[in-house]
Amino acid sequence: MPAHQYAGFWKRLLAAIFDTFLVTVVGGPISIILGVIVGSSIGSIVGLLGKDSFFPALLSTAFFFIGGIFLILRWLYFAIMESSSHQATFGKKLAGIKVTDMDGRKISFWRATLRHFAKILSAMVYYLGYLMIGFTEKKAGAARHDSWLPCDQ
Repeated sequence: MPAHQYAGFWKRLLAAIFDTFLVTVVGGPISIILGVIVGSSIGSIVGLLGKDSFFPALLSTAFFFIGGIFLILRWLYFAIMESSSHQATFGKKLAGIKVTDMDGRKISFWRATLRHFAKILSAMVYYLGYLMIGFTEKKAGAARHDSWLPCDQ
C-alpha cells in the first residue's frame, strides 16, 4: 500500500464548511425554483382531487420537492466532483485534499455515491464518525465512511 498523507480533522472540517456553503448558496435557489414549479404542479392536481384541501396539498408537495431536489443536487455535487479527474470537491481542493482508492487511484462515480451516503451515516450519531478522525493514527480512513468503503483522503 503506498504511503499517503492523510487529511486530518481540521482540513476536513474546512472543506466541509466550504462545500456546505457552496451547495446551499448554489443548490438552494435551484431547489426552490424547481421544487416550486414541480411541486406546485403536482400539488395543485392532488389538491383539486381532494376538493377541500387545495392549499395544504400544494404547499406540502412543493416543500417535499424542494427538499428532494436539494438532496439530489447535493449528492450529485459530491459524487461527480470526487469521481472526476479533480478527485475533490471545491472545498477539498481548497484544503488540499484528494479522494482516492487505497491504491491512490481515482474512485468511480458509484464508489463516490456510496461514500456520500455512508457520510450521512457517519453524521447520524452526533457526528461521532467524524470526530474519530482526531483520535486515530492515520487521521483519514478513521472516519467511519472511509472505513466502510476503502477510500483515502
